[in-house]
Amino acid sequence: MTTLSPIRAAVVLLAIIVAMTALAGRVAYLQTYGRQQTIRRAERQQHMTETLQARRGNIWDRTGVIMAGTVQSRALYVDPKFMLDCYQADGRTLAEMDDDVSKLARLIDRDPYEVSQLLSDKSETRFVRLADHLDNNVCAAIDKLDIPGVGLMPTSERYYPMGSLAAHLLGGVGSTGNGLEGLELQFDKQLAGRDGAKRSLKDARRHALSVAAEDFIPAEHGRHLVLTIDANIQMIAEQELAAACQKYKAPRGEAVVMDPQTGEILAMADWPAFNPGSLNDSPQKDRLNRAIVVPYEPGSTLKPFIVGPALAQGVTRLREVWPIPAKSYKSPLRRKPITDVHFYGPLATWDVLVKSSNIGMTMIGERLGKSRLFNAVTGFGFGRRTGVEMPGEDAGAVNPLARWHDYSIPSVAQGYELMVTPLQLARAMCAYGNGGRLVTPRLVQGPLDPEGALLQRYPEPDLKLMPQAVDPVTAAEVRRVLCDVVVRGTSTGARSYIWNIFGKTGTSHISQGAGGYADDKYNSSFIGGAPAENPRLVIALCIHEPDRSLGHYGGTVAGPAAGRTLERALAYLQVPPSPDLPLPPADIASSLVNYNPSVYKRPLSKGGPGATASAD
Repeated sequence: MTTLSPIRAAVVLLAIIVAMTALAGRVAYLQTYGRQQTIRRAERQQHMTETLQARRGNIWDRTGVIMAGTVQSRALYVDPKFMLDCYQADGRTLAEMDDDVSKLARLIDRDPYEVSQLLSDKSETRFVRLADHLDNNVCAAIDKLDIPGVGLMPTSERYYPMGSLAAHLLGGVGSTGNGLEGLELQFDKQLAGRDGAKRSLKDARRHALSVAAEDFIPAEHGRHLVLTIDANIQMIAEQELAAACQKYKAPRGEAVVMDPQTGEILAMADWPAFNPGSLNDSPQKDRLNRAIVVPYEPGSTLKPFIVGPALAQGVTRLREVWPIPAKSYKSPLRRKPITDVHFYGPLATWDVLVKSSNIGMTMIGERLGKSRLFNAVTGFGFGRRTGVEMPGEDAGAVNPLARWHDYSIPSVAQGYELMVTPLQLARAMCAYGNGGRLVTPRLVQGPLDPEGALLQRYPEPDLKLMPQAVDPVTAAEVRRVLCDVVVRGTSTGARSYIWNIFGKTGTSHISQGAGGYADDKYNSSFIGGAPAENPRLVIALCIHEPDRSLGHYGGTVAGPAAGRTLERALAYLQVPPSPDLPLPPADIASSLVNYNPSVYKRPLSKGGPGATASAD
């Protein structure tokens, strides 16, 4: 009998040990990690998990007009690997598969060869999306084809039924349905909701058979938002702003309309507009909501917010006459002379505002001094964010008092050396419309649940709790003076046939940085409100860089557009006509430039009988 040598025996034993170790390792693998892999593979083959997409909430205006909504549709997808495996398992040829793919391609209006080539190139992948936003008829036809590996999944499409209306406010969403700009971004979490999931048992063709209760998590749909915006007033503001920008060939402009009693924003318009349903079709610069994110030097529209505090503190009185010596004035606070567009001679404080005298304002500023002038402009909220519910609001700019120089007084008195947004101007003018209170601008009334029930209405602001910019008596005095701006001042083109409008114009040179101010580029603005006896609306309208050959003064370019916006909006709101505007007090009237009581009669045409406008 042949015996094994010790070496051969050792080799055989070692081989047995290695084999046994490998078998033990394999068993251990299959009982641990391998088991989990096998279970997961079986799960994938036997079960299907679907995302239940949450529906994005709608955005409504204050009257119930839908401004942004969501349409539920379905998207077509293909599992190329599963499709090929099924055809091969059923004994069908590739030609038969190509024929079915061609039928599918024609249903979704795509080239059959292109789709076949796409699926061939991705034959090892498990998901190819072929079409989005399919209607019910197409989906039914796809189901009838009964092609293995072809499926339909729910998708949502954001749509804006009002087109470009309020586009800068609404913003837009991305391809995945997330908010990218405007209110869609600011309230993305509330609007988006939360997706659910469904895990179902499936057959060999991936058709769902059953769903266990514990495998179903319903989607939590997004909440709806109700805005303070009135779609009709928004449309009016956008139409008038666009018409003025086009008439004067201006590249951009903004308008804000507010309720001075509540701070609610009824319209916020920017021009040029864009389609929020296709953000990529418009340049980023055109999508900026310049009314809140791009400040500018306001020029003469700042003057009421200096005169008001000066009156309240007894620095001047409306009847005080300022000894304006000539069209040019050399202030002791700066080397460059201050000039007026027109020379009227001595002016009462009343007419310093009405005629927008830079010299008169400089004299008032000199008497106020740096500290009180600084407190005047910051007291109306300039240099601080308003707190409006929008992303990216700019605070504007007011230099700290420590950085003011002597020459800052005449500069600020004329509306330079500080930056404001149109929203800040509208908010400040609200104080002259509501008795002196600085309201907080509001864009959102409250959220709704998916069924339309009001979850929370944001509380109406209490004016008595709002910061006091000026006292009620001063607010009423300044408001009455500002009525004269459209009767016998710098913007007679803004005068209404029906309502008493108060306002102030502004024409500011545009800074070029180190190059100084441009001689031929202006910001043309108007701020105001109506009706003067019980203000319902306040407006700030600014048009940037109008063509100087066509007109550039605020009273010419912005005033008429603002006046028409107020007129149309008041008519829409069915506000009763105003009574006759009271004449200036006799002791002041005697000091006014070319005073004629007849100009206060109800006008037969724009501008009124005998009215003339000075430039600003």
